Amino acid sequence: MLPQILPAQETQGDEMSPGDIRGPEFGVEKYGPSGLLASSVDRGWNGLTAALFHHEPGVLNWKNVQPDTEICVDLRGSRSIVTRTGGGILDRTVAKRGTIWMSPAGLQEDLLDISDVMPNVLHIYLPDSHFSADSLGGELDNSVLASLRFENSFQDPLLAEIAYAIASELQSQTSSGRLLIETLSSSLAARLIQNYVSRLPARASSDAQYGSLDHRRLSRVLDYIEANIEGNLTLDELASIACLSRFHFARAFKLAMGQPPHRYVSAKRMERAKALLAKGDRPIVDIALALGFSSQANFSRAFQLIAGQAPGQFRRTAL
Repeated sequence: MLPQILPAQETQGDEMSPGDIRGPEFGVEKYGPSGLLASSVDRGWNGLTAALFHHEPGVLNWKNVQPDTEICVDLRGSRSIVTRTGGGILDRTVAKRGTIWMSPAGLQEDLLDISDVMPNVLHIYLPDSHFSADSLGGELDNSVLASLRFENSFQDPLLAEIAYAIASELQSQTSSGRLLIETLSSSLAARLIQNYVSRLPARASSDAQYGSLDHRRLSRVLDYIEANIEGNLTLDELASIACLSRFHFARAFKLAMGQPPHRYVSAKRMERAKALLAKGDRPIVDIALALGFSSQANFSRAFQLIAGQAPGQFRRTAL
């Protein structure tokens, strides 16, 4: 039988319903909608999609070829015995916190058997576009994606930390969440290529070859962020202004500023939020949407976490 999945539980983000769900990229076609706890469907993320599931015991026979690379991470540690087959590999493991399963795009996964309840499993879907020279800043062989292997379950502390960060953003939206997800998707693709593909010919590279974020280019990037802080800033746009690949830009920006792009943008957006609230001429919901939040509720949670008070309370004390 198919895994029986519990109804969606309460999360810190917006409530989900089966009608909110689009397409197989969020795992619903494969796992069913009833166990969906949270989804990136309404977040406008670029670079990856993600869904948080509660899985009940059962057997899933999945015969379709999946379009994206799927990375599954047990966020809690369920102790369930997970058995799966694909690509001629039989994989059986006891799930612990941080256990990772990966299925590359184009693979037909034959069987998934879950012995016990798995209350929090994050499913990440990474498209083909991330496994390219434009994305990662190198000349990669065209067969790089095909060389991703169906893996036995494994532990990878870096991939696990990326998953925890994605899950946190999925459940509690922040002002620079879209930028964070773009950065994490590039890091995720780079890690997979680094550790889980066959050795491929590539042009030798260095940070010097691709350039660094010198003062002139850094100033252009910071000016652009300031001018577009209420817009949908993307990592691709910022990297283009710096004339760097997305992956190299994120590293160079952190080296230059002491923090990654999403944290810098988040701080700037909170500064703008305070200024707009103090001015008092715009509804709070308009400020929330202008600063990249999907709802006023998510904005209020993020603002209170940073400022120590709700936006309305801050406005009343500032006026």
